This record gives sequence, C-alpha cells and structure tokens, in this order.
Amino acid sequence: MSRRTVMVLAVTCAVAVGNIYFPQAIVPLIASGLHTSVASASMVVTATQIGYTAGIFLLVPLGDRLPYRPFLVTLLVLCGLSLLAAGCAPTLPVLVAAGLLVGATTVAAQIIAPLAAALAADDRRGAVMGTLLSGSTGGMLLARTFSGTLGEWLGWRAPYLGAGLLALALAAVLARTVPATTAPSRAPYPALLAEPLRLLRTEPQLRRSCVYQASVFAGFSAVWTCLALLLTGPSYGLGGQAVGLLAQAGAATMLCTPLAGRLVDRKGPDPVNLVCLLGVLLSAVVLTAGAGGGVTGLAALTLGTLLLDIAMQSGMLANQSRVFALRPDARGRLNTAYMTCAYLGGSAGSWLGVSVHGRAGWWGVCVLLALLTAVPLTFHLTARRPARSGAGMRLPREGAC
Repeated sequence: MSRRTVMVLAVTCAVAVGNIYFPQAIVPLIASGLHTSVASASMVVTATQIGYTAGIFLLVPLGDRLPYRPFLVTLLVLCGLSLLAAGCAPTLPVLVAAGLLVGATTVAAQIIAPLAAALAADDRRGAVMGTLLSGSTGGMLLARTFSGTLGEWLGWRAPYLGAGLLALALAAVLARTVPATTAPSRAPYPALLAEPLRLLRTEPQLRRSCVYQASVFAGFSAVWTCLALLLTGPSYGLGGQAVGLLAQAGAATMLCTPLAGRLVDRKGPDPVNLVCLLGVLLSAVVLTAGAGGGVTGLAALTLGTLLLDIAMQSGMLANQSRVFALRPDARGRLNTAYMTCAYLGGSAGSWLGVSVHGRAGWWGVCVLLALLTAVPLTFHLTARRPARSGAGMRLPREGAC
C-alpha cells in the first residue's frame, strides 16, 4: 500500500469520525436557528451516535462479505447525501432523522481498519494502523473547531453542508485510490450479524473490555455534549467556536496514544487500563473547577478535557489490544461487538449528560463522569484475571492444541 493511499485512508477516517462529533459544538446554534430548546436540539447529537452504533452493528459486518472499494464509496456517498439533507432540514424532527442516517453511514473508519490490515505489509502494519488512528483522533478534535467556527460565521447549516460536500469528494477519490479486493468471506449476512452476539456470550475478556469502554465513553460524551451548554451559558457567555478551540488542547492525544501503544506491548493492557481509569477520575475532579467561570475555570476545563481525552483514547487502545488478541481470525466481528457497546454507552452518556445538566448543572455532569468511571474501576480492582505470560497473550481454550 502506497503512502498516498495510506494518507487518503487516514483523511477518510478523520472525516468519518468527525461527522459524529461536530454537532456537539453547534447544539446552541441549532436550538436558536430552529427555535427550540437546547435540550431538544441536543437530541441531534444523541441521534447521530445512535445511528453510528446501528451502523457498526448492521453495516460493518458487511465488510467481511463485500469488496472494500465499492462498499466504502457507497457508504461515503450515502453519508454525504445524508449530511446535505441535514443541512437543509426545515424542522428539528427532520434534522434528527437525518442525523440518524449520518451516523449509520459514517462508519467508514471501522471498514478501513481491516482493509488496511489486509493490504499493508507485515513490517508496516503497525505504522499504517498508527497513522489511521492519528487520523481518527485528529478528525474528532478538528471537527468541533470546524463546526463551531463555521457555525458562528454562517449558521448551523454550514457545517453540515460543508461536511456533506467533503464526503462526496472523498468518495470520488477513494473510487480511484483504493485497490480492488475480493470479499474475504462468503458467510451469509444473518450469520455475520449473529457472530458478534455469540462472541459477547462466549468471550469474557471481550465483555470486560466492552464494559470499560462503554462506561468511560458515556462519561466522555456527557462532558463534551454539555461543554457547549456551559461555555455558551451565563458562566462564560462565549460563542460556539469556543468549544472547538478548547478541543484543540486535545491534540496532545495524537502524541500520547503511540506511547500508550508501546506500553501495552510491554506491560499488557491491564496496567494501562488502570492508569487510564484513574486519569478519568482525576479529570472529573479537575473539571468541577470549570463551573466557576473566569480564567481559572477556563484553565480547569482545558486541563480537564485534555486529561479526559488522553485517558479515554489510551484506554480504548488498551481495550482493543485485549480484544484483538482473543481471536485473530475474527477481529472484524470482535471489533463490531466492541464498538457497538462503546457507542451505545456514548449515546446513553449524551442523553444522561443533558438530563443531569438540566437538573444539577456542570457539577452534576462531573459527578456523573466520576460515577460512570467508578463502575469499571471497581470491576478492574476486584476481578480475577488469568495470569499474563506476555503482552496481548491469552490462555488457550480448553481442548485447544
């Protein structure tokens, strides 16, 4: 796989992941533009994440059944059209419905990962996957700046229309860039859908990783969904672009995740998970100082969200390392199960965050983050785990040779 192809795929990952996150920064603008409450407008964020979860569960398994190039191009075209429809939505219910479609079709990053693993040479696979992860992280961070700034200048519709045109342009590029491949599996679609559920039943380490990531990602989504409400509220009185600018502090995550990956290789995922869970708890404490407003509050929000971003992303890497070590022959289906659970948690977290913020303010959101993190931390400290004989290793199954 050429460097040009890797970079195109990384940009595609950035755009696809960014489509999930950019609505978070323009919720107040949507509420104002469609003459509704902020709580109602936040349903767009929740709908997009629910759609993404559905897309991971229903569409990502087709990556084992369909050739990658036409599948990716089709998904990007559908995603682009859904984004354009969202940008033209006359009412909130139409926008929420379009958000569901955007989420369901912007799953390209989850298709690209197994594609890259299949095309990359053995001695470059780690470097290629690292580049794709950096692209996804960059998309998550830049999307909020893109939408917040563009929304303040041109209104809330502009980010949707711009993202839609970008997705359609990438579809045309991928049609000429991605090498032709054959379908890696002939399994029928119902069997592909059933396999992730079976893996969740039979693989306790997969269930464990899902609990970790779903809980932490729920808290992460609650914080970032409510951050726009805090910054545009009376405590700060800032515009929507402030959320995007604050997100740029998380660019350090792109430097920290490779370090976390090397630690996982040397120490295994469990120690990294523990440090990350403690980091999320610490971020909840730091973020509470942001409720007071002013320069001190803004500094606390910057430090707290940076710590939260680094801990969440590094923990995700540790969890995926544990998951992918279970069944090398079923990594796509394992990833489907893992990411579905993660984004179900994220969808629930967005809804919970807005509900708690309406009743208890920013302090309540920080307490919610701490409580959600306490669940996997308690499980981690009390669970009995198989002895580790090497990073990423697992004990053989009973009866295995």
